[in-house]
Amino acid sequence: MTGLGIGLLLALTVSSGGEGVCSETDPDRLYGRVVTSDGRVFEGYLRWDRNEAHWTDVVDGLKEIPLEWEQEAERLDPEYAAAKRRERSLVAFGVRLTWDVDDDEDALMSESGIRFAHVRRLSPVDSRTARITLTSGEEIMLHSSSTDLGRAMRGVEVEVPGGTTIEVEWQELERVDFLSAPARMPAPVARRLFARVETWSDVTLTGYLAWDLDEIFDTDILDGRGGGIDHEIEFRDIRRIEWISDRSARVLLRNGQELELRGTNDVDRSNRGIEVADPGFGRVIVRWEDFKSADFDVSVEPGMRPGFNPGDPVRGLVMAVDGRAIEGEIRWGNDETQAWEFLDGWFGDLAFDIEFGAIAEIRKSGENRVVVTLRDGRRLELEDTEDVDARHRGIFVKPEGRARRLVRWRDFDRMVLDR
Repeated sequence: MTGLGIGLLLALTVSSGGEGVCSETDPDRLYGRVVTSDGRVFEGYLRWDRNEAHWTDVVDGLKEIPLEWEQEAERLDPEYAAAKRRERSLVAFGVRLTWDVDDDEDALMSESGIRFAHVRRLSPVDSRTARITLTSGEEIMLHSSSTDLGRAMRGVEVEVPGGTTIEVEWQELERVDFLSAPARMPAPVARRLFARVETWSDVTLTGYLAWDLDEIFDTDILDGRGGGIDHEIEFRDIRRIEWISDRSARVLLRNGQELELRGTNDVDRSNRGIEVADPGFGRVIVRWEDFKSADFDVSVEPGMRPGFNPGDPVRGLVMAVDGRAIEGEIRWGNDETQAWEFLDGWFGDLAFDIEFGAIAEIRKSGENRVVVTLRDGRRLELEDTEDVDARHRGIFVKPEGRARRLVRWRDFDRMVLDR
């Protein structure tokens, strides 16, 4: 085990609070009021696009990069401006033609996403776009990048009182208001999956699971073939799942039975990943090749909601290797500016999305690597995305009352964020 592996193992292990099963209530489940375009109203516990149902879960999407940000980046960075001019040119009959960026060009888009903890209302705008009102009152627009938004969304299920489930499609939605479940509301029928996941990278994660990026409830089914029999097993009957090979997994049931299963994407290398939603910082997606085991015998306690205002700007002190220090509002990589947004990076086969509001410091540890210190003291080393490697577009800092300044990635040392 490497020193980094040991550090991450210690840093990411979260105390389970003792052995046991889920508590009788789950106050952190998504709850809301769904209003349809024809005026119908349904209120109850929500399952969004089949695999989101908890405040820790993420709505994925694309956000538009304002044209003025791109123009400012070109003005502050001559090298970047020269590269963009080369992209906006062509040679015809021996003559190079170049044009400037303008309002008629297609908007630049950036991968984005926001946890349901920060969402007060979501309203469809068209077949691929949603207006999202944050709990802080600000509004953002997200465009479809997966099945979370738009006509590709697999519906929102509403568990109304009495246990009946109503499904509403995207094209039927007028809006969804996210609310706290009233005290009189009975607990939901299904419980959100919660487990301790160990990886071959020597990282241990504890949080809410989306198995195969799909199954999220203890009533959902894990299927596979073993001993000549096709098995369909509710997750509530599973105590532990262990990786055996690229093609199989060992499933230990609560009744003491052990099964070796194969033949489906629940238990082999076609598994799309095990998503772990960590209440403290965001989420991690574990690829099958790095998955070691998942232990469901951990107790669940209501998680503390994020302790920051999602609409707050990212602010702090940016330090360069030449000794410069600039304090102010920060635009990271020319696209992330607010506390709800994610810093993303890889550690081995683990993909991390970390809310800026949960970060205390980002320190560059190599041209293609950073060490991230969370506000709760945990430390993560990330690499291999434009947020944390040599493709980074720079850190833009706006000191109060002064013009914005740029610290290029090659000059960046570290950033300490305000609380």
